[in-house]
Amino acid sequence: MRISVWDRDLSDGYLRQVTQLGADCIDFGRGDAFPGVAEQGYPDLDQVLQIRARIRSWGLDINRVTLPDITERFMNNLPGSERELENTCAALQVYGQAGIPVARQRFAGDTFPSLTERYQAEHRGGYRARAERLKNATPEEERMDQQALEAWWQQFCRAYAQLVPIAEKFHIGLAVHPSDTPHPGTPLGSLGFHRVTDAFPSSSVGYLYCIGTRAEAGGTFLVLDEIHNYGRKGRILAVHLRNVRGSLATSGGFEETLLDDGDMNMFRVLLELERVGYCGCLNPDHIPQIDGDSGHTSLGLAYSIGYIKALLAALAVAG
Repeated sequence: MRISVWDRDLSDGYLRQVTQLGADCIDFGRGDAFPGVAEQGYPDLDQVLQIRARIRSWGLDINRVTLPDITERFMNNLPGSERELENTCAALQVYGQAGIPVARQRFAGDTFPSLTERYQAEHRGGYRARAERLKNATPEEERMDQQALEAWWQQFCRAYAQLVPIAEKFHIGLAVHPSDTPHPGTPLGSLGFHRVTDAFPSSSVGYLYCIGTRAEAGGTFLVLDEIHNYGRKGRILAVHLRNVRGSLATSGGFEETLLDDGDMNMFRVLLELERVGYCGCLNPDHIPQIDGDSGHTSLGLAYSIGYIKALLAALAVAG
C-alpha cells in the first residue's frame, strides 16, 4: 500500500513538501483539474502527459483522476445532456492513453444535503473538523421515492454503459465513491453501492472506498464487513482513509477527527485491507485544521502521512 495526497496547486513548493513527507502519488479530485476541460469539455492529452512527467520528476506519480462532472442536466435527461456524456467519455479515453490507473466519475443527485446541518467540531486542543447532525425536520421532497431512485439509476447505467468499454480498452479502473453524506436511500449508499458491480461485473469497475463516509453510515463493523466483501472480489481501486466519531445510525450525526482520535482503530482497518490483498493508495482526505496551517502547508497533512507510514511499518512487522 502507498500514500496519495491531493494535487493542490502543483507548485514546486508543494510537490517538494509532499515528497519530503513521504507521499507516493497525487490524486486529482476535481473534474476540471486539467487544461482543456474548461475550453473543450475534456482534458488535452499533451497537457496531461506534461503534468504527469513533471509529477514523476519528483519521484511521485498520478494515482487517480476525476472525470468531468455529470450534472443535473444529464441525470434529469434534459435536452443537450448528451454532450456531457460525450465529454466524460472523451476524458476517460485521454486518461487511458496517458496511462492513469484510476478515474472517478461524479454523478449529481447522489446526496441529500438538506437532511443534515453542518458545523465545525472542536477536538483535543481545539483542532477543528467537519461535522454533521440530522435535522429535526426535513422536507420530504428532498428524499428520493423509488420511482425517482430508479430514474437516477437508469441514467447512471446509461453513462456507465459507455464508460466501461473505454475503461476495459485502456485498462483503467473506473471507480465510484459512496454517497457522502450516507443517508439511507441515497443512490450510492449501502444498497446502491452494491448495485454498481452487479450491473457492471467488469474487472475494470470498482470502488473508491471511503472509510470515513462508510463509518458515518454505521461504524467500524460496517467498514470491516464492506472491505471484506468488496476487497476479496478485487473491487477496491482506491481508499480514502479518515476517522470519525459517531455515525448517523448510532448517534444521529458524526464528527471527523485526526486518524488516531476517532472511533475506529485504523490499524485494524489496514489489517483487513491487507487480508483482502489491497495494494493501492491510501489518501488521508478531509484533514482537520490544526493551528499553524497556512495555505497548502498543512500540519494535519504532515501528521496524517507520518501516522499512515507508521501504520504501514507496523503492518509489515505484523505480517
